Amino acid sequence: MLIRKLVVANGIYYVEIPAAGLYLLCGSPADSVKHLLRRGIIQTTELNGVSFENGPNAILLSDVMIQNGHLCNLAEFPVLQMLYRQGMLLPDHPNNTGRKPMLIGTPEQLAAQLRYIHRGNYGLVSADEMMKAGIDEHEADQLMRIKLKFAFGQISQPDNFVECLPLTTGPLEFGDGVSIERVASNVFEIRYGDECVEIDLNLRKHETYPCPYPLTHVAIDRHYFAVVHGGDGDGWDYNRPTMGSVIIHQGRVYLIDAGPNIHYSLDALGIGKKEVAGVFHTHCHDDHFAGLTTLLQCDQPPQYFATPLVRASVTRKFCALLSIPECEFAKYFDIHDLEEGQWNDIMGLEVRPMMSPHPVETTVFNFRVLWEGGYRTYTHLADIASFAVLDAMTHADESALGLSAERAKAVKDMYLEPVDLKKIDIGGGMIHGDAADFADDASTRVLLAHTARELTDAERRIGSGAPFGTLDVMIPGQQNFLLRDASEFLKSYFPTVPAERLHMLLNNQIVTFNPETIITPAGKVPREIYLLLAGKVEMLTQDPRNSHFLFSGSLLAESAAIHDRPSDETFRSVGFVKALRLPSDLYRNFVERFFSSSELLEVRKTEERLRRTFLFSDAVTNTTLFSLAKHCTITELHAGEKFVGGSDQLHLIEKGRLALGDKEAEWVLGEGEFWGADMLFRPDSGKPTEQAPITKPAITAVALDSCEIYSVPLTLVSRIPVVRWKLFEAFRNIHSYAAPRYRGTAR
Repeated sequence: MLIRKLVVANGIYYVEIPAAGLYLLCGSPADSVKHLLRRGIIQTTELNGVSFENGPNAILLSDVMIQNGHLCNLAEFPVLQMLYRQGMLLPDHPNNTGRKPMLIGTPEQLAAQLRYIHRGNYGLVSADEMMKAGIDEHEADQLMRIKLKFAFGQISQPDNFVECLPLTTGPLEFGDGVSIERVASNVFEIRYGDECVEIDLNLRKHETYPCPYPLTHVAIDRHYFAVVHGGDGDGWDYNRPTMGSVIIHQGRVYLIDAGPNIHYSLDALGIGKKEVAGVFHTHCHDDHFAGLTTLLQCDQPPQYFATPLVRASVTRKFCALLSIPECEFAKYFDIHDLEEGQWNDIMGLEVRPMMSPHPVETTVFNFRVLWEGGYRTYTHLADIASFAVLDAMTHADESALGLSAERAKAVKDMYLEPVDLKKIDIGGGMIHGDAADFADDASTRVLLAHTARELTDAERRIGSGAPFGTLDVMIPGQQNFLLRDASEFLKSYFPTVPAERLHMLLNNQIVTFNPETIITPAGKVPREIYLLLAGKVEMLTQDPRNSHFLFSGSLLAESAAIHDRPSDETFRSVGFVKALRLPSDLYRNFVERFFSSSELLEVRKTEERLRRTFLFSDAVTNTTLFSLAKHCTITELHAGEKFVGGSDQLHLIEKGRLALGDKEAEWVLGEGEFWGADMLFRPDSGKPTEQAPITKPAITAVALDSCEIYSVPLTLVSRIPVVRWKLFEAFRNIHSYAAPRYRGTAR
């Protein structure tokens, strides 16, 4: 057998051709290296007395950028594993033979990966870019001296250490007699000699890339001020998530960084994506960055907190990866720039970002909340440099690369500032910290993180561990913050109802459901409905295509309760779930008393129809759907009738088939497909507003059979991140290099 093909996980394969010296990673989503480590494909070996890892020396990229909402090509860490852990770039290393890691893919994906890897290595690459982010020339010069010291004196282009092989039409021959050919979109044949294997990188509908490490479900209480430890590993640890924390303040949830597979961590912690009020971002390396797009899968833009310098670095990497203009970043996130070195007040949670020496723009974070006897404080030291590295970088000469003695001392003093709780990166090496530097730290409690190994005896004497899901309560909560959230949700649902009348609904019990519990079964008249407050619920229908997930703010089985009929759906908890129980008869009487039942129920019917569509299923709350339903136009057509869609609207086909275009360029769309959103993502298109809607020639469609079409204003859907993200995925995949001729956005 000349070719060995291993199925690593959904959408990830490993192909070995030892005779040709080729070891090919096929598909590189988030944490693909951890999957290889867990499967034992990457192992530690030794040659000439030097210990190093083996593993892939080439990567086959996905033809498409996004599948089922998740990024397909994140080659930063696989390339780093080849260069440094395998030793392909290290001087005098036995595995440094002059061969470069190879990237194979469409020209578009190769270009995007090179830009993204470049930004992942260096962040901002010039003093001019730094000054455009708002710092003065002197500070930019100082930071570039530090950056160039980490970069061994120069900013190198990624194609200096990565070889790109464009895969267009026909077979691509590379290596000793190996060839690869695309036989369909995202499907490839790899040949060597007389043998051939097929690699299909397409995910099935609703299929996702799995989590490489085990996670245990944890029930988290919403305290006044607390720190939940969401990971203490690093980018190579296949047993734990990467270093990250969850800050809870007044019951609200904030993330520090968004590492790979953050959605699995949130599920295990019983935190729905909708509950994440915002993310505090330290820097743009993938183990702190790759989960950002997960946070877009909600119906409100998440708040993004970072210094302008870090935000500029992250924006450039994010937009390079997605091949979009940098202005697009602000269309997905609610940006809040933080002033470096100062305390920034965020609804009573005070945060001070401090610049930390690193190859890319990086800040550590100090958090504090005022309480009896003074502040309660937490410091998050992710991706710091050890004191030995700082000393080696320190020079008295202002023109030399590195730090001044004054700056080096200030950085050390900042790291050692006493606080109530401190989490420290002890990953070692050239760009991470050392526990020994904190042996005399006067903080009340010190936690050690950002490593894939066991702590040594000396390290265990210095600091504690922070296993996944453990909780440090800084200020206990004496009030029920979930009840506050329930009140806000109900006010958004019923804005005209007096607050005292809403207390009739609020005067009910908040209940907790264990993971994987059926909350409301299909086929039974619900005696109660639930307002989801925390966690994630799966809504299961008879048709698997219509099953989806719900998050906080959603009402479970509301329609069945209003109509006093059996529920058509089964609602099932994913992790721990908290919800406000509302008796069906009480809720029904409330609706009948305060609303015109015919008006409300008519909009609710439209809302239910939208919920069944691909675009408006997952993560869109009832409040958002209700707003869309009020502005939704439903058109019913008989076969042969024409439909002229407004150019400022998104059109979805709920039933039937339509022929669009003209005889020269005609395509057919069917049930679940949509059109009209392309202008949101074209480089020359602006953001649609009510004053300046998008305009383009209307497309005439002809019904091929009985059709039902939903039309909603683009101005509304463009403001919903999860919908915009799905539309972007459809747009990019249809217009990708390897995609077949445009046939509509099928789902």
